[in-house]
Amino acid sequence: MTSSADVSDVRDPELPGRLLIVERDALIPLLRARSESDFGIVTAGCPEWTVRDVLAHCSAVLLRVVEGRLEKGAFSPESNARDIAERGDWTNAQVVDELERVMGEAGDAIARAGGRLDGAALGEWVHAGDVREALGEPGAYEGPGLAYALPLLARLSRERGLVPLHADVDELDEPLRLGDASGVRTPGRFIGGAASLVRLYAGRSVSGAGAGEFELVGVEAGELNMFGG
Repeated sequence: MTSSADVSDVRDPELPGRLLIVERDALIPLLRARSESDFGIVTAGCPEWTVRDVLAHCSAVLLRVVEGRLEKGAFSPESNARDIAERGDWTNAQVVDELERVMGEAGDAIARAGGRLDGAALGEWVHAGDVREALGEPGAYEGPGLAYALPLLARLSRERGLVPLHADVDELDEPLRLGDASGVRTPGRFIGGAASLVRLYAGRSVSGAGAGEFELVGVEAGELNMFGG
């Protein structure tokens, strides 16, 4: 839990890398403690993918970032499927090993990209939440990375011109302002926990097990989906 979020329109180039390191240090030990069969559980956040598929995808994305293989279509559904298939004969331990390595290496490349790849770090953190939820682990879409994820989410939502939203987040002392700040549209209002806010922006389910109660006024949930789909 965090009591504040340092939100600024000025990009902190080190923030995405810090988010990845914090998430790596929390997620990798959790994965190493799970049984082989757990990697075959289907995730709700990406219902076409198992836990293993999500991890392979995350690893492949960050490896592309590290190696600079960002050609057109690199993150398309077809490319993602090929990346996962390329790791099809790997052991689960090998997938986790690669993920651990690239989560530690990708921050420098993201920092140098001038903001173009910041969303990749946030997407990786969201996918870690998908994995936690599938495995029945606590901390999905929150946990130790929240202090880094929320400022990144707020800045990216403004840069992408999403609808304005004032969020009274349970874990924060001050409201979080997200989306377009031009004043053209009256901001919506969110009241609730950080995990529910992240679910909304990530296009994840806000009902059922693991989703907390929240209030959303003046904006439709679909308008907040940052990743589409």
